[in-house]
Amino acid sequence: MTEAPRLDTVAVASTTPDKPQPWAELGLKPDEYDSIRTILGRRPTGAELAMYSVMWSEHCSYKSSKVHLKKFGELPQETPLGKMLAGIGENAGVIDIGQGYAVTFKVESHNHPSYVEPYQGAATGIGGIVRDILAMGARPIAVMDPLRFGPLDAADTRRVMPGIVAGIGGYGNCLGLPNIGGEVVFDASYLGNPLVNALCVGVLRHEDLHLAKATGAGNKVIMYGAATGGDGIGGASILASETFDETGPAKRPSVQVGDPFMEKLLIECTLELFAAEVINGLSDFGAAGLSCATSELAAAGDGGMHVDLDLVPLRDSSLTPEEILMSESQERMMAVVEPSKVDAFMAICAKWDVLATVVGEVTGDGRLLIDWHGETVVDVDPRTVAHDGPVYHRPYARPDWQDALQADGAEKLARPATGDELRDQLVSIVTSPNMADKSWVTDQYDRYVQGNTVLAQPEDAGVIRIDADTHLGVAVSTDCNGRFAQLDPYVGAQLALAESYRNVAVTGALPLAVTDCLNFGSPENPDVMWQFEQATHGLKDACAVLGIPVTGGNVSFYNQTAEDPILPTPVVGILGVIEDVRQRITHGFIAEGSHVLVLGETRDELSGSTWADVVHGHLGGRPPIVDLAAECSLADLMVEAAKTGVVESAHDLSDGGLAMALAEATFRHGVGVSVDLEDPFLDLFSESSARAMVVVAEDRHEEFFDLAEKHGVLLASVGRTGGNALEVVGEFSLPVAELRTAWQATIPAALA
Repeated sequence: MTEAPRLDTVAVASTTPDKPQPWAELGLKPDEYDSIRTILGRRPTGAELAMYSVMWSEHCSYKSSKVHLKKFGELPQETPLGKMLAGIGENAGVIDIGQGYAVTFKVESHNHPSYVEPYQGAATGIGGIVRDILAMGARPIAVMDPLRFGPLDAADTRRVMPGIVAGIGGYGNCLGLPNIGGEVVFDASYLGNPLVNALCVGVLRHEDLHLAKATGAGNKVIMYGAATGGDGIGGASILASETFDETGPAKRPSVQVGDPFMEKLLIECTLELFAAEVINGLSDFGAAGLSCATSELAAAGDGGMHVDLDLVPLRDSSLTPEEILMSESQERMMAVVEPSKVDAFMAICAKWDVLATVVGEVTGDGRLLIDWHGETVVDVDPRTVAHDGPVYHRPYARPDWQDALQADGAEKLARPATGDELRDQLVSIVTSPNMADKSWVTDQYDRYVQGNTVLAQPEDAGVIRIDADTHLGVAVSTDCNGRFAQLDPYVGAQLALAESYRNVAVTGALPLAVTDCLNFGSPENPDVMWQFEQATHGLKDACAVLGIPVTGGNVSFYNQTAEDPILPTPVVGILGVIEDVRQRITHGFIAEGSHVLVLGETRDELSGSTWADVVHGHLGGRPPIVDLAAECSLADLMVEAAKTGVVESAHDLSDGGLAMALAEATFRHGVGVSVDLEDPFLDLFSESSARAMVVVAEDRHEEFFDLAEKHGVLLASVGRTGGNALEVVGEFSLPVAELRTAWQATIPAALA
């Protein structure tokens, strides 16, 4: 009797069509498994099944979102400064910022891994986004982190939040990358499903741009960086494509383990490899690991590649070919190198003590062939793995409950009747978890390493100097108000975009481009898919009006526990350019006797506001009106104001309204303020969009009025800086030191 072959090879798969396979355990649907069999004309081998399962996962294939993301490609592929150099479909978007420089930036999610193992989940989220930026040929220069947690006083928040923050700080600080901004938001919908989004910015010269593709038959395929281990097998790819049940994730594959010191070596090694011009194509190992790197490089190039898994450096010699292909071990890259340049490539890797191994070569036959122990275990068209996965037109419909939610506006809520009530409500807002001081978080991040940080938390946007001689710089902000998106996902997404746009503009930078991280519940829920469709539609329409492109981003579905989805959270990142970072505008009251001005129109818009949430625990009604033309005018005004130096400081008006902006401005330097408001309640707590608070010195007051009139921006003078209190004339006066102490105490007290 002949012994059965030990390996599940292509030859064996062709002769054993009925062999049971664990396709369901790997997250595939019955029709998806059938499609794989149809594509191959046989059943897949175990290794092929592993590749398809991770590459066709929701996290990697965007199978539920592709049909909606196409609309971003309809936008003009240029910024206010010129054409994009790379956009959607690449590892990260790349835009021209002038003087021969380009900037690449992108935001992605690492939500579910960070719930399972907070420190490593968050740390490897930083590592992954940094490698995406590196793969474009850029030097990473800064990171940001929009974070969402359950209620601050919840036990699970106390479990995940310290680990997530420590992971972000630990990895980013070791890389020597400043963390210049982000958000920390608490809401009950994120309990059991925190959101950990990570953004990275990189800089390069135009001629240094690299794309991920494998071309040139005979060119060598080289893996370099860390060896492959059993950590993270199916980690982000499968874990992020499932709904959490009440006891935790439906699938708990091991979360990736990061080594930031290896990543630092990998960054410097890769940049030297680029400078030596020895790389033809490059890809990082992100979600789906070797399956991703091989199939995407081959599919984007000449379409053929041969790889021998026996040559892959392993930390665990017991790994099967399926596990090697699915491992998401960190700090790994794959390069395509001409044979004549392999020795030079290896010498540079050796210099940086980075392990490098030739594992295959580019072919011209249009097939991805992978061998193990002398047998072929994968023989596929790489495009079917990387690009031709399932595309779902998920049903979606406006929820039955949406009308009732919007009808339940904040107009019915009791408003303060006395100055004491107004004061108490302001204090409760300023000291609430979402508005309180976030230094407990941001002090764990190095904001100034490398010496090019111009602005960082708690400023409205982070600003980084690009060129020390010309002082060219970029500003970046991320924003999203999930409460607004719950009330109206179309408008809520536009408000997120508008706020991020405004945050960049009030620093004096010209907004150029968008990246987004779209965090939603299960796509199998028609209510959630309606929210997603509306949010993407809103972003596309708003970008068209603002004249800025979406350069790329990420979709994160299945963010829910049992049947309860998170608030729709379309996080929007905006990058802008400032010609001279010495002209940037900061927030905070600097001197006494300056005029405090409110730009834009303040309306009775309190539904979904911080006031409604903190004071009344209420969510209902319609969010504030979006006025994109007013946002453009405000941005143009602030960019010109920065160049002329007419403004002392500025702060956008958004969460918490003017009340929060006044408080934060007094906290910055201890300078107080006195304001005389026509309608103290509405003027303090309205969250109307397209508004900012600016501070102008007495001798430049008229000049700024003329500038605002030139740009058609409404303006109201509301008070003067000075003293040591926050005073609303005729209502109350609060000592700045006392209010700041209470503001600083909220988060440390909860986590003590």
